[in-house]
Amino acid sequence: MTNDNKFETVWPGGAPAIEVFSPAPRRPSVAGLRIAFVWDYLFRGDEIFAILESALRDRYPDITFVSYEMFGNTLGSNDHQVLATLPEKLAQHGVDVVISGVGCCGACTPAVVRASSAIEKAGYPTASLVCEGFAGQARAVSPGLGCSWLPIVEMPGYVDSLSDDELREMILSHTVDAVVKCLTSAPIAQDHNAEEFDPQEIVARGNFNEINEIYRKKGWSDSLPVVPPTIEAVEAFLRFTKDPLDRVIGSVQPSGSRVTIWNVAVNGVMAGCAPEYMPVLVAIAEVLADPAYGVEHSGDTTGSDALILLSGPVIEALGFNRQNGALREGTRANTTVGRFLRLFLRNVVGLRPGAGDKSTFGHAARIVLAEHEPEIAKLNWTTFGERQGFSREKSVVTIARFTGDTVVGSIYGRNPEDLAAYVADGLVRQCSWELCFAAGLAPGTHRPLIVISPMVAKTLAKAGDSIERFRERLYQHARIPAWKFATYIGKWSNNVPGRKTLGQMRDEGNANALFAESDDEDRLVPIVECAEHILIAVSGDPYRSNAIAFGSNGLHGFPTSKEIHLT
Repeated sequence: MTNDNKFETVWPGGAPAIEVFSPAPRRPSVAGLRIAFVWDYLFRGDEIFAILESALRDRYPDITFVSYEMFGNTLGSNDHQVLATLPEKLAQHGVDVVISGVGCCGACTPAVVRASSAIEKAGYPTASLVCEGFAGQARAVSPGLGCSWLPIVEMPGYVDSLSDDELREMILSHTVDAVVKCLTSAPIAQDHNAEEFDPQEIVARGNFNEINEIYRKKGWSDSLPVVPPTIEAVEAFLRFTKDPLDRVIGSVQPSGSRVTIWNVAVNGVMAGCAPEYMPVLVAIAEVLADPAYGVEHSGDTTGSDALILLSGPVIEALGFNRQNGALREGTRANTTVGRFLRLFLRNVVGLRPGAGDKSTFGHAARIVLAEHEPEIAKLNWTTFGERQGFSREKSVVTIARFTGDTVVGSIYGRNPEDLAAYVADGLVRQCSWELCFAAGLAPGTHRPLIVISPMVAKTLAKAGDSIERFRERLYQHARIPAWKFATYIGKWSNNVPGRKTLGQMRDEGNANALFAESDDEDRLVPIVECAEHILIAVSGDPYRSNAIAFGSNGLHGFPTSKEIHLT
């Protein structure tokens, strides 16, 4: 192929799958109304609401208020249930209007907007409190909820960096008036300028360089060269699935777009995948469309990124690398399927930097991690896929989001207890604010991953350990002082407002009782609720004794598995 060859290519995005609705009608004044606070339990909302309530009472003595405690956490482990019950609870409490907050991060801002959308759809006017650095994200994700007009209160600065006096001054001089305006003035619809095309419509024509320049400027590529997605190239992928091209797998936020077999294939072509990888790509899309995974949280500021983990016959059948350099680019299957995920998140899910994606730093696209099942079979250990509930004969894809990783190198020894202590130390070193997914913000959703090389697995098996027994040893060793646990998620990260102890979290139902068995602040507590919450995989060079620990991002990409149906 020369650069003079001409291509006609198609759109990698997805058509809208959301219902567009009108804003709730506003009254000319908030006087005499009943105002509810709805909260994501982050970024000083309790303090902000108290100041707002006092200031509004001074202006309108006949208004009344309903506490956020009546409605639940809009960013907790049961946020879907909280949103589903909001309209009923608002009606029960006789609410007229709602103040929703607080958006000051890449996951909490969409959560605030999702809550406000559900409330407006139910007929209640809202004012969404968002820090100025995230107002753009709030407006970017609103159209995918069917409400590009959603009124935003853009609070100056960043609330966590303000002193108590500065926070009060900001609210009194700016936020109170903005809230009243949002609750009483009809929102003005905004044109979000989203381009939409029919699936097989030709959207670009040109040679290889011209196509790539068009896709780069449109934001459809990751700015690396993509394979031009011609109709012929897409159809080659479709031959490796029994699904019709227009099958709707589901819908995804923040874009509100349909996930279809067609846009899966388009993004697979662009990523450089081989057509025979299509069943893997479809299974990945099924995970992203599953509410259990929580793809809507993927734009968070900590920049945690998804890792694809493969189990079963698909690894050998499609040539995935599971040995030396298991997480390094260089093998087409591992590399291009990992890139497909990032392109799909950009083009269909709607995660683009500065808009839906507010990652502070981010990570490079993660290479697919494949289990080393031949070595696992020699040890008579269970596979990761089996522990996810599938038989060994099934091909399985699992996706979870991790904040970072720590190499645990040169693991020495033959005693399983010593090996577990060293590997557990790696897990502990990778955990800090992520512990809010063990207790506090979203209790019971912490799922750190440890990947051990086959040599480590052999040493453990030779000493009589199963992978389940090793996991139990990790659970016993991966512990930190209670004061440090609470400091990570309260004092240093503000993921649990009020700097509460683990005992207080337990009393409020936000921590398992095992985290608060005494008042001794130096007692050692586990980093997860139970041994089963530690994920373990075996992969990598069979001739080196290393491991790698991944920090869990909890419900923001909860480990979710789907079967791969090879044709």
